[in-house]
Amino acid sequence: MQRWTVWALCSVLAVAELAAVLAADPATPAPASSPSASPQASLTPCPVTEPNGNTPPPEATVAGRGAGGYGNEALWTALWMWDEGEIPVPLSHVLPDGSLGELKWSWFRYVPGRLSIEGRRLDAPAPPLRAHIPEGYGDRGFQPVGLIFPTGGCWEITGRVGTGSLSFVTLVVPPPSAATPEATP
Repeated sequence: MQRWTVWALCSVLAVAELAAVLAADPATPAPASSPSASPQASLTPCPVTEPNGNTPPPEATVAGRGAGGYGNEALWTALWMWDEGEIPVPLSHVLPDGSLGELKWSWFRYVPGRLSIEGRRLDAPAPPLRAHIPEGYGDRGFQPVGLIFPTGGCWEITGRVGTGSLSFVTLVVPPPSAATPEATP
């Protein structure tokens, strides 16, 4: 069973347990969440994008090549560089401001142009994703990127090059001891 399925099932069970407690005695206060629970957790499952089998040309040197490839005629990325659509962020990647990153991500440009990356959280308000796109990789081919997520949660990421773009959805899971508060609009 995939992690996001387990996560969604746990969320549903927690809501059912809370409903049962309130139904038994409406005056009973809601149970406090456990310290390890992430305040980013949403009751709506994250529609994580599945790989489509696209891969860069065999002669291309690309990190993350494998079963998690996703792309179109303009761009390719490695969806499963981390863990089948989820990004379990290591504690060592929690920045002083509470952001989660800089997480390395592989891209491949089939068409010429400068790569740009943007991202937005789908399940709660949050500041936009930040991307560090280093110079020196030319205007086509492999391009490593560093992604910085302001919070955990369900994120849609879009890469653009020339007139083409590629979007996907991933779940960013902060380490339990680094759960960050909800972002304010």
